[in-house]
Amino acid sequence: MINTQPGNSEIMQTAPLFIQQHVSLTDFNTFGIGATARYFALIQTSLELQALLLEPAFHEIPKLILGDGSNVLFTQQYDGLVIKNAIKGIQITKENEDHVWLKMGAGENWHQFVMYCIQQGYGGIENLSLIPGTIGAAPVQNIGAYGVELGDVFSKLEAMNLNDGTIKTFTREECQFGYRDSIFKNAYKDQYAILSVELCLDKKPQFHVEYGNIKDMLQSMQIQDLSIKAVSDAVIHIRKSKLPDPKELGNAGSFFKNPLISHSHFSELKKNFPHIPSFPNENSDSIKIPAAWLIEQCGWKGKRLGDVGVYEKQALILVNYNANNSNGAALLALAQKIQESVNEKFSVQLTPEVKVC
Repeated sequence: MINTQPGNSEIMQTAPLFIQQHVSLTDFNTFGIGATARYFALIQTSLELQALLLEPAFHEIPKLILGDGSNVLFTQQYDGLVIKNAIKGIQITKENEDHVWLKMGAGENWHQFVMYCIQQGYGGIENLSLIPGTIGAAPVQNIGAYGVELGDVFSKLEAMNLNDGTIKTFTREECQFGYRDSIFKNAYKDQYAILSVELCLDKKPQFHVEYGNIKDMLQSMQIQDLSIKAVSDAVIHIRKSKLPDPKELGNAGSFFKNPLISHSHFSELKKNFPHIPSFPNENSDSIKIPAAWLIEQCGWKGKRLGDVGVYEKQALILVNYNANNSNGAALLALAQKIQESVNEKFSVQLTPEVKVC
């Protein structure tokens, strides 16, 4: 039985958890959307999460696992249970002369973890510096930047089934990583909460500086001796020059994936748009096109519609100019207009990276 206690907001208590009702999510999403959760719980251990999931009152209602809220767009009030994952901890599980295996709680901040690894001299994720979000969200999205993806260094993860509270270990193969994709966005969408993630990092780093303008940035920084810290510093400089700080201007980073198109489609586009850029893709059957270029060619870069718009320095970023307001529906409408115009001009369908709720 859950007891309701009076207070500023009703709090439902079930040992050892406190479940709040009608909680504002403004501070729990980087868009700053003023949505409200019907129920909200912060969990710090797997046992707390298990106790919550086994509570009969929450068996049949929708559940949303939230990290730092940097990849979610609330378009309406959330009529379910929002679970803020705050499981922390970093430990070495194994190491040898060349590699170290680190296991992290899903609630650890991703960028802070990258900085920790750089301090320790562990390489492999320096190109992923300054990506917002938590460790637990990283494998769901298979986060990536500047030629590196999480899947490149992934070992395994532990996740809890949201239906029965059982825990399963997923290998790299079982996660089915793809471009900004995993099994947790497909077959197991909304079925698991990630508890911990284990990565295998390098004690003798291999540097990846060919992608984007990392080399140019390193030269402008007058870096003589290449190091994982130098690469990280270059990536941070590049990202800060392109991306707005969510604390100052609500956003969720890249809103759309870079689309993958066939070689024949690309050849047709090349006839009408000779300067269309492309990226190498591990799947030789397709070619990756930068979504930002497509959006910019359609005239959206820097465009504002009321309290929402497209960032003036990076066309992939949709922004919320008025925090605390319920602008989620307006942002979604803007995204759909962008999709329609890109599809009309290039016959390319843009797919959002952001989870829409």
